[in-house]
Amino acid sequence: MTDILHKPTRNASHFDLIVVGAGIVGLAHAYTAARRGLKVCVVERDAACVSASIRNFGFVTVTGQGAGDTWRRARRSREVWDTVAPQAGIEVLHRGLYVRAQRPSAHAVLEAFMRTEMGEGCELLTSAEASLRAPVLQLDAAQAVLYSPHDLRVESRTAIGLLARWLAAQHGVIFRFGEAVLEISTPLVRTSRAVLRAERVAVCTNTELHGLFAERLSHQDLRLCQLQMLRVTPEPGFRLPGSVMGDLSLVRYPGYSQLPEAAPLLAQLQREEAESLAHGIHLIVVQSADGSLVVGDSHHYGAAPEPFAQEHVDTLILRHLRETLKLQQATVTARWVGTYPSSATRDCLIDAPDDSTRLVLVTSGTGASTAFGIAEDVFSAW
Repeated sequence: MTDILHKPTRNASHFDLIVVGAGIVGLAHAYTAARRGLKVCVVERDAACVSASIRNFGFVTVTGQGAGDTWRRARRSREVWDTVAPQAGIEVLHRGLYVRAQRPSAHAVLEAFMRTEMGEGCELLTSAEASLRAPVLQLDAAQAVLYSPHDLRVESRTAIGLLARWLAAQHGVIFRFGEAVLEISTPLVRTSRAVLRAERVAVCTNTELHGLFAERLSHQDLRLCQLQMLRVTPEPGFRLPGSVMGDLSLVRYPGYSQLPEAAPLLAQLQREEAESLAHGIHLIVVQSADGSLVVGDSHHYGAAPEPFAQEHVDTLILRHLRETLKLQQATVTARWVGTYPSSATRDCLIDAPDDSTRLVLVTSGTGASTAFGIAEDVFSAW
């Protein structure tokens, strides 16, 4: 991080709000507080944000989020990203989502989705119609394509750092990087370097389930989810018209999978794509400014997933990529894993250890998509 994030950090120790964690959830809380005129400090144990928030797609996903709070928060977060991104120098790389339904049972899910309020503004395209808008899609076997205008994509590798710089420069947020929070007893926050004071504390520590408030978290039925992702270079001139998903996404994203019509699709996929389902694979493809594609992903769960990518999982993901897009070339240039906390019963955990402290974890891998909406909800109820 540059000097603008470090110079003020040694000169102040009393704040209206201390945020623990500089991932997107922490930054969303810092932004929301600063917009309300509060004096904010963000404390981050690493020298920069290097965890889940920079390892994802940068895909602000509205379409397919679970009905109710998650979908509402995603819609609000998309609005905030639209406002904040140009001010912070964050490029919106592309907008819109194309969900390719290969099977008739997937087509039925999309038809059912279009009848919900979440389908408002979306279009269900025939293969012929989709070929005009998205000629890079493999459409010979497609039943239909859902197009949604509601989603957008930023480059997560750089967006988080740019957002932090902007919060420091334009909103006076103080950042203390490379400093672990050891103990919280609001208003006191003891770190590895100082004792700070704050009227309120928001703990947004992502995968740190055995540190701060470990006893409270131990009762929340949380586990870790590890995913595999790839960066792929296509042939020169290849352009995606928006983000891309397929049939497997329809049995994973709750906005689709919780519809009754998803059950026949799941049964068919269990017969035809059992290995992909076993590894939690569903295809998402987005594109970066340099033309490369970010492709994923898989999902493996446990208390301590091994930090090693599996080659055969990448091979499965790449097969789905080639079946979905008309690619002449698909050279893998980078591979990585990401980790986030997961819950089988909720998309987000908001806990109150006391009146002045909030523990906020996104437990569904939707931090980039919902964090700004979550932060507004936290402050509205605080």
